[in-house]
Amino acid sequence: MRKAGRIAALARQAVAAAVRPGVTTLELDAIAEDMIRKHGATPSFKGYPGPPGAGAFPGSICASINEEVVHGIPGGRRLQEGDIISVDIGAYYHGFHGDCACTVAVGRVSEEASRLIETTEEALRQAVAATRPGGRLTDIGHAVQTYVESRGFSVVRDYVGHGIGRQMHEEPQIPNFGPPGAGPVLKPGMVLAIEPMVNAGTWQVKVLKDRWTVVTADGKLSAHFEDTVAVTGNGPLVLTSTE
Repeated sequence: MRKAGRIAALARQAVAAAVRPGVTTLELDAIAEDMIRKHGATPSFKGYPGPPGAGAFPGSICASINEEVVHGIPGGRRLQEGDIISVDIGAYYHGFHGDCACTVAVGRVSEEASRLIETTEEALRQAVAATRPGGRLTDIGHAVQTYVESRGFSVVRDYVGHGIGRQMHEEPQIPNFGPPGAGPVLKPGMVLAIEPMVNAGTWQVKVLKDRWTVVTADGKLSAHFEDTVAVTGNGPLVLTSTE
């Protein structure tokens, strides 16, 4: 899983470096897929079964721009100065998955957009720090919610993190909100995909007609960061790292 995670992280790094005004989300998708396949893995998302009526996911990445929260489909849309884009990437290597995400500013962005990105990234760091053996599952979401709301933003309720391993999505689900000290005890050997999704306005979301793309209900910005994290006897170990 460390290898799968590293491949996903390398693809995330390559895509983030390519973000600029004028690039299309389909071009970013090609960069990710090339990086994943070059390292002997396959894209976890490509062909992933969708909800009824949606069909399988066509891309190697989810590319979600501005008010899009998650599951944006790559296509011909060109990024513009001032946009923000959330990129979610999965890699499948020798029977195991790695999953990660980040939100990137396109050129110069608003102060609110910059604060939203910084807040979401820090919320992930705090969530990872809360992933300690002997702790409880809801300690993770409590860390996210407490920090995010202290910064004046809101946490998406309808979409959550998840366990990960031989399947992309495994139990348990990992909400980014709630009280601490509840849920399963965190034990060495567990691997979790922790992914704060943070909105500038309301936490409420809706799904577009393509049955995939999730957007904020009020049209305000959203950001998303994710790492695949193993619980070890020495504390959390981020597997989606390029180091």
